[in-house]
Amino acid sequence: MKKHNERRKTLIKEFEEHAQQLGYKEQTAIQKAVYQPLKDGKSVLGLAPTGSGKTVAFAVPLLENIRPEDGLSLLVVEPSAELAMQTQQVLSDWGKLIGLNVEGIVGGANIKRQMDKLKTHPNVIVGTTGRIMNLIDLGKLKLDSLKAIVIDEADNLLSEDTLDSIRSLVDLSPQTVSLGFFSATKSDLLDHLNRWFVQEIETFDVSDIDDTRGEVNHTLLEVSNHKKEQMLLRFLHMKDFKALVFFDKMDTLKKVGGFLSHRHIKEAAELTSEQRQTSRQKALKDFRLGRVRLLLTTDVAARGIDIPKLPAVVNFDLPKDPKTYIHRVGRTGRMHEAGLVINMGDDHDLRDLKKLVRADGYELTNIYFDGNQLSATRPKDPVKLAEEQNGSSERADVHASKSNSRKNGQNKGNQSIKSHSGKKKHKHSKRKGMHHKRTEK
Repeated sequence: MKKHNERRKTLIKEFEEHAQQLGYKEQTAIQKAVYQPLKDGKSVLGLAPTGSGKTVAFAVPLLENIRPEDGLSLLVVEPSAELAMQTQQVLSDWGKLIGLNVEGIVGGANIKRQMDKLKTHPNVIVGTTGRIMNLIDLGKLKLDSLKAIVIDEADNLLSEDTLDSIRSLVDLSPQTVSLGFFSATKSDLLDHLNRWFVQEIETFDVSDIDDTRGEVNHTLLEVSNHKKEQMLLRFLHMKDFKALVFFDKMDTLKKVGGFLSHRHIKEAAELTSEQRQTSRQKALKDFRLGRVRLLLTTDVAARGIDIPKLPAVVNFDLPKDPKTYIHRVGRTGRMHEAGLVINMGDDHDLRDLKKLVRADGYELTNIYFDGNQLSATRPKDPVKLAEEQNGSSERADVHASKSNSRKNGQNKGNQSIKSHSGKKKHKHSKRKGMHHKRTEK
């Protein structure tokens, strides 16, 4: 036990050093809240805004409980292949510090290669529900040694389509397995987790005290539907502009993608669930590196994706519910960085959106294009501006004319005064001279 405790202290030190290298100054609210409960093997529901460090919140305490010789101890379930690969990278970076093997099991990838990875006896598996269940059905993946299961993006995964699969995973695991559910938004099902799972699940909601969000400006850009495509071109004329562009329908996304491609716009790309995994990875890589500045995507494809220091989110199609808005705008303004949200639509749609998100505390303000820059002030209409300028010129001419008239009048008056004054002076001089003459006598 003493050696075990000494080792545990060493692990914490290694993780602390890694955190310092990553620039972490202190734990976020969600990381503080769930660290000890997860370390103690308890089941939790963690609710915190997007970008608040939820992945690290469950990674650190759960990895600290695993030894390399323990076999498969942690299973993390993600809603998409992209998010699974993103989470796998994070867990790998921390896990390798203490000799842990982390593997990814996602749909769309070569299943035979994944079977070979399982032969290496990974300590941690990060994957998508369908592929995990597939490998279990084939007898290639066993959960007998699991200590913990994490359901990330739980409000999405615990839906009618995937709830049964998640419950099956838990049922196939040891009764002592602890559960971790993490989400940025609540749902009715999350409020009643104890009805669906036998574990006693404690809720830690830090949404109101989390301070990781940077200053995000939520704006409304009034534009008709048939001019939205042209508006994207204007964004590309802005220096350093980069954004995730959200669509509701795949048809609209494809149409806009074709519009940009036809104009040979190389700084735009698509990220959809219909693409091959290699295409999705390339699009994300190019976007992160700045080779692509407009990434056209959907709520499903972009769910949970972390783009460091993402400047902006553009809602090409406005979200139909507050939950969707929260997840979309959470891509920008992460970890104290500033962000911008641009909602495009006509006057009617923008009014509806303001009403939709008002209860969640979002204040949306109007924004306008002024040349190739966005401005909070509406630019003047060119025709009216010309009229005003012409009017100003006419007024200036009239003013100048009146001024000249006054000056001319003043000059005549001055000349009269000068002339009159000169005569007086001359008479005065004569009198003075006469006075002097009298004095001399």
